[in-house]
Amino acid sequence: MQRLTRPEGAAPEDFHLSRPSVGAVFFAGYAAAALSATAMPIHTDDDGIIVETVTYPSAGFALPAYLARPKAPGRFPAVLVVSEVFGVHEYIKDVCRRLAKLGYVAVAPAFFVRVADPAPISDLSQVIKIVDQASDQQVMGDIAATLTFLKSQPYVNAAKLAVTGFCWGGGITWLACEEFTDFRAGVAWYGRMAPLPGAPDDPRRLWPIRLIGQLHAPVLGLYGAKDGLAAAIQAMRAALAGAGKTGTEIIVYPDAGHGFHADYRDSYNGPDARDGWARMLAHFANNGVGPRAYKA
Repeated sequence: MQRLTRPEGAAPEDFHLSRPSVGAVFFAGYAAAALSATAMPIHTDDDGIIVETVTYPSAGFALPAYLARPKAPGRFPAVLVVSEVFGVHEYIKDVCRRLAKLGYVAVAPAFFVRVADPAPISDLSQVIKIVDQASDQQVMGDIAATLTFLKSQPYVNAAKLAVTGFCWGGGITWLACEEFTDFRAGVAWYGRMAPLPGAPDDPRRLWPIRLIGQLHAPVLGLYGAKDGLAAAIQAMRAALAGAGKTGTEIIVYPDAGHGFHADYRDSYNGPDARDGWARMLAHFANNGVGPRAYKA
């Protein structure tokens, strides 16, 4: 992985980009570096829901987030949606709308935009440089700020909070359930749990397998057997058993690879994506984060 040498971190000019305004912070499309020419991604409309861009303070930064919620009175359970390395692009926004249609408040923070939005960039190495500037400590701080924001909203049931994430966001989901007591459940879609075999161990990284003893909420892990990240599953299961953690389960799909839920990519596996989605909703409900009856 390439790293920038600027000691104070990256700036937009390192990527020949300008920092977007809040009103235009989210790329209006799918991640340029991963979009398949043959994909037929799911599109969820906004009928019966409210969709908006919100901002809230996080370590002196006005953190933007995409938010979707039911257009109905009352307080609803909330799900923090953690993006892939491509940031909050159309796929992540659609996931939020799908959850809102089911009766959740769904919020997807833009963790990377302190530097730049990776979604419109087609060069994956440039995307990784941007993502690499978002340290685990920064992201945990942003999640803390997001929780503060959610718990202050009149439409959120602060006793019913969950987190889910994809790829990079799957690893963050594990960490969030280890860091915060606010979440009642987490669902990690093919996220890193441990250093890759043979890869250098970055001392700045927080690895979920090393923090499993402080896991506060049960996590459902959804992985593809054809994904290299599946190599850590046996060790993670052993760590969970050794720490006496119950309620956490790792499901492995034999025919799936990495990114099997991402319907805009070649890696998409429809049957496994749908099964994983159903398991996610059941995991939320079984841990007290199910939505109340809601019709648009």
